[in-house]
Order: sequence, then C-alpha cells, then structure tokens
Amino acid sequence: MEKNKVGEFHFVTESYLMDFRGRITIPMIGNYLLHAASCHAADRGFGYSDMTERHTAWVLSRLAIEMTSYPAMSESVTLYTWVDEVGKLFTSRCFELVNGEGKTFGFARSIWAAIDVETRRPTLLDVEGLSAYVTDRPCPIEKPGKIAPVENNASGEFYRVKYSDLDVNGHLNSIKYMEHLLDLFDIGMFREKEIGRFEIAYQSEGKYGMELTLHNQEVSEGKYNMAICNDGKAISRAAVTWT
Repeated sequence: MEKNKVGEFHFVTESYLMDFRGRITIPMIGNYLLHAASCHAADRGFGYSDMTERHTAWVLSRLAIEMTSYPAMSESVTLYTWVDEVGKLFTSRCFELVNGEGKTFGFARSIWAAIDVETRRPTLLDVEGLSAYVTDRPCPIEKPGKIAPVENNASGEFYRVKYSDLDVNGHLNSIKYMEHLLDLFDIGMFREKEIGRFEIAYQSEGKYGMELTLHNQEVSEGKYNMAICNDGKAISRAAVTWT
C-alpha cells in the first residue's frame, strides 16, 4: 500500500530544456513537478478529468524548491512525489529528485487548493479520499512560508500578459510567473552563482492583457524577495536564495 502512495516518474534532460550553461533551469524543474503531480493525482482518481466532473480544478498555492546541484544534458532524472498532509481546503505534496546514480539533488514542497471552476472560489476537499494516500515519507526542507512584500520598496519592471503566457485555463501559467521573476536577475548572477532555494506564493490569477509590474529587492546577502503586481496589488510573491 505504501508503494501505491508514492509516485515515481522518469525524465531525461534534453538540449531544449537547458539554459546557456547547459544545465536544467528552475522553471523546467517546476514543469517536471507539475507533470508528476498531475499524473500522480490522475492515477488515484483526483486528476484533471476527475476534478472537471466535479466542476472543480486544482490550483497551486505555494511551491518551494531546494537544489544542491543541477542536471546537465542527457542525464536521467527520477522524481518521486507523495501527499503528506490533507486539510479541508489545502493539501500538501512533496517531491524528491534523484539522478541516474541514485543521489538526491533536490527536494520540493507544494500546497494545493481546489476551486469551483465557475465561481473561482475555494471548495472543500475530499479529505477522506485524499487521506488514503497520505504518507510520512520525509521531505527535509522548510515548508513554504510567508514572503514579505517588497513592491513598495523596489521599482517595478513593466510586463503585459501575452498569448504564450497562458495555460489551459486561459490564465497566466504557473511556470511563467517563475520565468518572468528570474528574468529580473542579470545574467552575471547565473554565470557566477546557483539558486539554492526558490519559493513562490500564488495569490491571484493573471489574465491575458493584464498590465503587471515585477519587483525585486535584495533583503540580505544572497537572498531576494520579489513580487508580481497588478494595479499595485501583488498577485504573486517569491523568494530566491543564491549560493
């Protein structure tokens, strides 16, 4: 039964997934995580089609990724995912990333909610059904927490949501939030350092044509707090720690 609770998924890094350094990126890792989460939920009766039948949909609320190294081209990646907590409105999902030699190079934690697809309001989760898949497999990284606002202290870079930003629901794709925020850093940062931890909180949905401002402020050595705002109000906040 424990084996059924933990999903195992396999990937091979390809050249089109790499950045200019020949290594996989945080947003691409985010794509791996979302793919694994979707497949794991679908295999257990809580996937996209199942939720659609209930007129609900999963939304990602928070995500934290911690990396000790980054795969290069043509490396195999095994991703494990499991549910570690279920509440009435939110469920917590964890991930472990392992290389071809069986060495762990990253962990991630995420928090999800279900919303009514018409009202876009939170809806109660099937606690009993989801709890059947809860496991106490360890995930030794800090849970996503509150990120301090920086939008009033840092000037914003303008961005308008475009076609390529949209997901299957017609909203700003979760990974696009990550890409646009990381683009605020100078390329020299990526040449000289690595992201040790990336954390993001999604507060509201971005839509096509929406005018955004992207903010970035160093709050301590190597740590930056960030925000994406619409009309002065944050729709997402993030924290990045460079090593």
